Amino acid sequence: MNAMPAPITPRTGGVAGNPFDLDDDRAWRDWREAKLADLPRSAELLTVSLRDPLALTPAERTALLDRCARHNMVLYRSPATGEDKALTRELGRQLGLQRLDANWLADEDGISPITVREGAGPAAAFIPYTNRAIRWHTDGYYHPPQRAIRGMILHCVRPAASGGSNHLLDHELAYLMLRDADPAHVHALMADDAMTIPARTDEAGVARPAQSGPVFSVDALGQLHMRYTARTRSIEWKDDAATRAAVACLEALLASPSAPVLCVHLEPGMGLVSNNVLHDRDAFIDDPQRPRLLYRARYLDRVAEPD
Repeated sequence: MNAMPAPITPRTGGVAGNPFDLDDDRAWRDWREAKLADLPRSAELLTVSLRDPLALTPAERTALLDRCARHNMVLYRSPATGEDKALTRELGRQLGLQRLDANWLADEDGISPITVREGAGPAAAFIPYTNRAIRWHTDGYYHPPQRAIRGMILHCVRPAASGGSNHLLDHELAYLMLRDADPAHVHALMADDAMTIPARTDEAGVARPAQSGPVFSVDALGQLHMRYTARTRSIEWKDDAATRAAVACLEALLASPSAPVLCVHLEPGMGLVSNNVLHDRDAFIDDPQRPRLLYRARYLDRVAEPD
């Protein structure tokens, strides 16, 4: 039943076997118990204060890596409030994030300034560059497997005048909740054709071909990866009863008030480092004189494991 032979790494608790193999019940139960015992109860508990993101101290780096290893994400607070994209790249380098995904809307350095771009080029047509709410998703869900987004940094230069908060959920906890509800749901969402993103076309033809793939997958190192979007347009789910039931269950779990979701409002100098966890964004209102600006860096790497 969808066996996953990949080895377990220290970040899954060192248990024997693979907790993401639906046939390995012992590894699953041991991992589940450890995961639930270490639930982050607040965003503040995931926050590390940094003196200088460009030059982490050994203690700061250890704290960042430890939280990310346990929860797939960590928040930081720093005095770095200037418009310096090099900060994002250098912070990532110190945490093992090297291979930037230079998507077509990013700047030449591979970093994307996330700000409202109404009437300013092709980015204006895409929701991250508007002030509208964004539903639950992981970044790069439309990418092929060889370009899967494993890591991400989001650094705040200026928040909006109001709104714009993010909700965060470790994708391993989404998997855990879904498997608790019914392992058949996980099995359905591990199918290679579970979710298809239709081709994107422009005046020149097909700009990006259709991309099918699983929602949950396990990489060669035994790490769980998730590709997901809650949007209802420009997405095609496998048309069978098992997939429909799994998607409905996942949507209900994400909307449940009991889900272990964290809410964070990034202030200047704050940021998020993650292994591409589930996240959303509230709608916001800008100050025209100081519009919202965040730097986003997306990587083909995961955050490094603690030394």
